Amino acid sequence: MIRASDSQFDGGLLRQAFGCFPSGVTAFCGMVDGAPEGMAASSFTSVSMDPALVSVCVANTSSTWPRLAGASRLGLSVLAGEHGAVARSLASKNGRRFDTVDWVATDSGAVFVHGATLWLECSIYEVVEAGDHAIVLLKIEALDMYPDVPPMVFHRSSFHELASSA
Repeated sequence: MIRASDSQFDGGLLRQAFGCFPSGVTAFCGMVDGAPEGMAASSFTSVSMDPALVSVCVANTSSTWPRLAGASRLGLSVLAGEHGAVARSLASKNGRRFDTVDWVATDSGAVFVHGATLWLECSIYEVVEAGDHAIVLLKIEALDMYPDVPPMVFHRSSFHELASSA
């Protein structure tokens, strides 16, 4: 067991603590100036049924978010277990993130990753400043789901596939 008080919190310790909670991994993408732009985000959650809202948390240091923020529509793809290379590519600092990603764009400019378990076409509903991140609230405008495709899980700084309990 590791125990710490608020005077002992640092980035490494908090990353380790937050890593105890598994999360899904999303590709958060849109068309910007005629080219796909996007990032991987594991801080994704459902927020509201009415209106239909989800959220993604984005670091204030992100150089990608300011470019995506101006897009009229954004695509959120819940990545599948086999998308480890896609997640690593979209999380990289390399400007050519989409070179090895199989993607498609809608007429409205949302970008989706092929083979994902869920596609959510979204518009920005509200952005809430929260410490060193922004909470981006997204209104779901359309969705496509593939419930038989198992999602990727991010746990303790690694990507995993779900295993059947049967």
